[in-house]
Amino acid sequence: MPYVEATGAKLYFEESGYGYPIIFIHEFASDILGWEAQVRYFSRSYRCIAYNARGYPPSDVPENASLYRWQFAVDDIAAVMRDLKIERAHLVGLSMGGYAALQFGLRHPEKASAIVAASVGSGSHPSQRDAWLREMSVLARIFIEHGMVSMSERMARGPARIQLKYKDRTSWREFIVRLRQHSALGMSNTMARCQALRPSLHDLRNQFLEMKVPVLLAVGDEDVRCLETNLMLKSVLPNAGLWICPNTGHAINLEEPAAFNAQVESFLGAVERGGWRHGFPSTEIDLSLGLSRGACRDHSLVQVDQETAGADVVRLHRG
Repeated sequence: MPYVEATGAKLYFEESGYGYPIIFIHEFASDILGWEAQVRYFSRSYRCIAYNARGYPPSDVPENASLYRWQFAVDDIAAVMRDLKIERAHLVGLSMGGYAALQFGLRHPEKASAIVAASVGSGSHPSQRDAWLREMSVLARIFIEHGMVSMSERMARGPARIQLKYKDRTSWREFIVRLRQHSALGMSNTMARCQALRPSLHDLRNQFLEMKVPVLLAVGDEDVRCLETNLMLKSVLPNAGLWICPNTGHAINLEEPAAFNAQVESFLGAVERGGWRHGFPSTEIDLSLGLSRGACRDHSLVQVDQETAGADVVRLHRG
């Protein structure tokens, strides 16, 4: 089996196709197999690499809980690139994997040519934060106490995952089968040490304002925990576009594989042609003032008085 040597763990990976590299980074409730529809499609034109995170067999499942941190998830992407002699790549991450991809873009922008961050933001919104931390602590214990057979069915019936069952019952059952094969120890440590301790994306707003890597944000409109955070990310990432997929939950690449592939392909094509957005004016809503603030390319601010907006009155403020 092919492995990459990372800090404290060996990571199993698979690759197929030829061309510019795409690295696929899976979510908490999935693994390398969750990217099958994407790898099959994109390996026609790209060199596709997918790997299992630490804690997900056949990657190592360290017993030492200190070897599970969100920082390791970011470093593991760099380890994959180093061992496979990849200097720069497109990154496609889902949920936990999308979070790692965004953090990688902040820390290694020269190595990321484009980032797809799908279904990111669970537990990030300030109104969800305390409940999220309590939930992570409880679930981490339940994985150990009840095992993966019990937890897999529970997870698959969650309010942001049940949509897959109604769209494609076979894919939903396959999702459960894959979950049952995961390591309860690996899942527990990943949840307690990586998911629960990672910074909120909202706390990284100022850093994202300076990140120039092209980003495609993708989220399902029924993925309630992630919607508002994606709107925030769209407002602060200078080269981001946002695709909201209708009637779709968290596992967006499984629920709507054709639509997901088409959006990613269009995005990557635009980046490679040099046609992706280059800091077009973005709009941020300041609810406390009732004003829309638009950041222009020359860093001036456009302030719109909502009471007179209907009369097309716009005041420009240079800053």
